[in-house]
Amino acid sequence: MRILLVYPKFPETFWSFKYALKFISKKSTNPPLGLLTVASMLPEKWEIKLVDTNVNPLKDKDIEWADFVFISAMSIQKESVREIIGRCKALNTKIAAGGPLFSSHFDEFDEIDHLILNEAEITLPLFLEDLKNGCAKHVYATSLWADIKTTPIPKWGLIKMKKYATMDIQYSRGCPFNCEFCDITALYGHTPRTKDTAQVLAELESLYLQKWRGGVFFVDDNFIGNKGKLKNDVLPAIIEWMAQRRYPFTFATQASINLSDDEELMDLMVRAGFNTVFIGIETPDEQSLEECGKFQNKSRNLIDCVKKIQGVGLQVEAGFIVGFDNDKHTIFERQIEFIQKSGIVTAMVGLLNALRGTRLYNRLEQENRLLKSTSGNNTDASINFVTKMHSETLINGYRKILKEVYTSRNYYARVKEFLRNYKPSRKGMSQFRFYHIGAFIRSVLRLGIIGKERIQYWKLFFWTVFTRPRLLPMAITFAIYGFHFRKISEKYW
Repeated sequence: MRILLVYPKFPETFWSFKYALKFISKKSTNPPLGLLTVASMLPEKWEIKLVDTNVNPLKDKDIEWADFVFISAMSIQKESVREIIGRCKALNTKIAAGGPLFSSHFDEFDEIDHLILNEAEITLPLFLEDLKNGCAKHVYATSLWADIKTTPIPKWGLIKMKKYATMDIQYSRGCPFNCEFCDITALYGHTPRTKDTAQVLAELESLYLQKWRGGVFFVDDNFIGNKGKLKNDVLPAIIEWMAQRRYPFTFATQASINLSDDEELMDLMVRAGFNTVFIGIETPDEQSLEECGKFQNKSRNLIDCVKKIQGVGLQVEAGFIVGFDNDKHTIFERQIEFIQKSGIVTAMVGLLNALRGTRLYNRLEQENRLLKSTSGNNTDASINFVTKMHSETLINGYRKILKEVYTSRNYYARVKEFLRNYKPSRKGMSQFRFYHIGAFIRSVLRLGIIGKERIQYWKLFFWTVFTRPRLLPMAITFAIYGFHFRKISEKYW
């Protein structure tokens, strides 16, 4: 059979990094890891092509070539998904679809021929067997969790790596916490399931053999869900592997704030090559943390925790939310103050939305407060439920946060606050790429000469040169990020 794997477009959001990618001549931040992994699960004799619409346009001839179009998507890609479905239907090409969007909203996609829901390690083989026997069903679903020790290495040959800013790898699924607004436990369970160390090294080796050099993102929703295995097995093995190959990668991942409680774990992560970690801070308000079940963030000085993580060599990126029932009118100033004091440069601030499958969604449904299906984009100044705070007050307060934290003066001040506290590892820091030269030249032209922020740009440039010269590439990167964040947030000011 001929299979066309299609990855839908992401809208412009903080996470798209659309305006930053132009500085380094890349098309997209991350490759479609799910589809690349599915490709390795399909019969070897099948012909397979992949079109990531964030990188290349989807052409009619590609759809006409295929016996099946396989689509994988998250909720935020819903608009692009609808367009792709319409084109496939018009050209009479069958569709099979899976991924978080379809697992949560399968009832909204009756027009799709085959819905392969939940985890592909379980449901995809069932579909393939029925397809072979000519009796494929409309929906394949399971309540079981997959053994990801059986998950194959992604088929990297289907993409052009140079089009992407970073590569991806998955070590674990699931999260031990149960935040009310988060759908991760509904999709992947409470108990973290991990791959074997040998698997992780094999996937890193596959990227290395493809001649990838640069960033690798561990896409785990909570990388430290099983601390013991990381400390005793996985990270020591990665440290040895990286040293043998002269540190070809730098790593980033997502974790919970309790990472700051474990100095040994942080040290191992830095020695392994990790330099960035995304953490869900959400709010500095204790009542709102209690409300949403974010107990791991309670009864601690969150700013001190952030500074501690930064101080060992891990840049903290963080998510923040406003719109909790317990939020008071002071929450907007409190969020701004927290973000500025923390030195969190990449502060992703969003409005609370209720995702299907979450405890929040179920509670609001019982309270008859749901308004519509969420777009999956919590940064577009929209809300899908009746809030306790007047909605206009909430949205205006949210816009105020965006304007304050991403206005040039405050943003660049936050960059300096971070650079003062940050203590990078000495290993893997000088990974020069030719596109870095182009990025620097573009930053000088776009930000230092014609940009509104040019005074702030040059102040940061010379401050870094004279006080933290080794961190100048990072300072320029942050200046580029800031340009992207302002372009996105200005839409909602």
